[in-house]
Amino acid sequence: MEQDFIGVDQRPELKRLLPLSFQHVFAMFSATVLVPLLTGLSPSMALFASGVGTLTYILITKAMVPVYLGSSFAFIPPIIAVSAAYGVEYALGAGFVTGLFYILVSLVVRSFGLTWLDRVLPPVVIGSVIMVIGLKLAPVAMNMVMYEGADPGGTYNIHYVFIAAVTLSIAVISSIVLKGFFNVIPVLVGIIGGYIFTLIYQSIIPSIELISFIDLNQSRWFGLPEFTLPKFSIVPIVSFLLVSLATIAEHIGDTLVVGKVVGRDFYKNPGLHRTLMGDGAATALASLFGGPPNTTYGENIGVLAISKVYSVWVIGGAAVIALLMSFVQKFGALIQTIPAPVIGGITMMLFGIIASAGIRTVVESGVDYSCKRNLTISSVILVIGLGGGKIFFPISETLVFDISGVALATFVGILLNLVLPASLNQNNS
Repeated sequence: MEQDFIGVDQRPELKRLLPLSFQHVFAMFSATVLVPLLTGLSPSMALFASGVGTLTYILITKAMVPVYLGSSFAFIPPIIAVSAAYGVEYALGAGFVTGLFYILVSLVVRSFGLTWLDRVLPPVVIGSVIMVIGLKLAPVAMNMVMYEGADPGGTYNIHYVFIAAVTLSIAVISSIVLKGFFNVIPVLVGIIGGYIFTLIYQSIIPSIELISFIDLNQSRWFGLPEFTLPKFSIVPIVSFLLVSLATIAEHIGDTLVVGKVVGRDFYKNPGLHRTLMGDGAATALASLFGGPPNTTYGENIGVLAISKVYSVWVIGGAAVIALLMSFVQKFGALIQTIPAPVIGGITMMLFGIIASAGIRTVVESGVDYSCKRNLTISSVILVIGLGGGKIFFPISETLVFDISGVALATFVGILLNLVLPASLNQNNS
């Protein structure tokens, strides 16, 4: 029987590798460039840092983990605050130290092993957190689908909904109906199909102008990314380190998700210490060059799950493409013309896949929800994660520590798992 997936170590031939890699580029692009646009950093540098960071991650993890790294949304608030109070160079310096902190944590994990992990993060905690990771992203997708500016405060637009529905339909049909190679690139097929449909749609209804080539025509063909050297100060560093406690927890969850999708235990091989070290090195390099901190990307995990293409070669190819894109300004400008409802239609499927992986985790692990302990842990994690739970306190007049959403839900879930007595883990009578 023909193999229906491409394994981690397999290298597709070039004519397949390129479109498969481009699929990952399309999945990560909008989120990766959005962070610098919101924080005042260079989008081209974000792409450069993303490519360099992903290749560094692949090297450190011994080319065993098919993970793509892009700009982290968790660091948007501290980047904005530090840049306003001290200057963007100090935000970059804090990001650099954060990367080193990741590496320090990885060394601790390596020294003490993983025997503590099953106690701290059992399936009931991890599965619930994975569900939160996927479902927490659902409003992001739906805002792009329904509202102008991808903001619920904006105007509801039925044309957006229609375009997103067509895009989603194309992606779903391609993943179910199409055979051969086209069956493994449904995201790319969906984006291209949605893009073409939008061009046709706006030609019929001129008032719906979602795609404009003005910026594309005005952009240069080639140009160097904007490099900025970091500077260091204690308050920005402390602020970033506090936020990194949350992103480390998210890294642990994302690494598990990738393992569940691929069917391997990456905690053991190449080891959680290597994935943490790879993430930290990528963040340190990104900040050193002038880009935002990196993180593992849920969008690309979704691509893995849908396409069943797990090849590290494909991920590496996407990283090289991102590097080249950082120098080819017209290509980056073309990607930025992709309308929000097209991306929204695709992410409706991608983010749902992540949440489904969480359900799969608790089901396959045999988590018994007739037990009060399991039911309590999952319930609290879901409510905090999806309900917008937040803890924050001021660090200085201009900086605050803010932990919320997935990170807070993870920490509370870990705490409940450690303090709730095992005697509760009995069937309700």
